Amino acid sequence: MSVRIEKLASVVRHGVGDYFSREIASPPYGFVTVLDVIVSPDIRHAKIYVSIFGNEELKEKTLQFVNSRRSEIRHILGKQLQTKFTPEIHFFMDETLDRVEKLEKIFKEIHKDESTN
Repeated sequence: MSVRIEKLASVVRHGVGDYFSREIASPPYGFVTVLDVIVSPDIRHAKIYVSIFGNEELKEKTLQFVNSRRSEIRHILGKQLQTKFTPEIHFFMDETLDRVEKLEKIFKEIHKDESTN
């Protein structure tokens, strides 16, 4: 990945993160964290991976809200970016932390079983 695209991804990450801290800080939605941004080589698309704190229903509700605000977020990013094009943004739920938590529970159970035998 080129340095230019990495810098652009960093600006997108911070811009979206700032938007979330201002607009989604209210109780009906889960706490949203931007984990990663991948910008396509032609700078036309940006995949934004987010983690949402809360139960499954709250996560789904928050992701729907985030997706409903895509055009507004893109407009704000367009003002911050110094590029000819503002990438089309796409949000994805990053469930890596959930998987890690499940694996840790499994490992603890295995070690617990081994220590009792």
